[in-house]
Amino acid sequence: MRSMTVRLPDTLVRELEQESRTRRVSMSDVVRDRLCKPGRAQRQGGTMSQLIGDLIGSVEGLPSDLSSNKKKYLPELIRAKKPYRR
Repeated sequence: MRSMTVRLPDTLVRELEQESRTRRVSMSDVVRDRLCKPGRAQRQGGTMSQLIGDLIGSVEGLPSDLSSNKKKYLPELIRAKKPYRR
């Protein structure tokens, strides 16, 4: 096995340490187990694109190439005045 160094937030390290003590296994075992578990999207019944598929294209009036031309469109969209809401 190869080793790897990662930086984690203190809260996550405490959570991993607690799980390690509770299960009486090494921190490495806990991390390996968590990395091998299926992701949240898979547990909820699909891939991320399947989970958000109904949202894709749901905002009207935006350019179809916005994702590939952000620098061109976003400054204009940010500066645009929003309609008054009551």
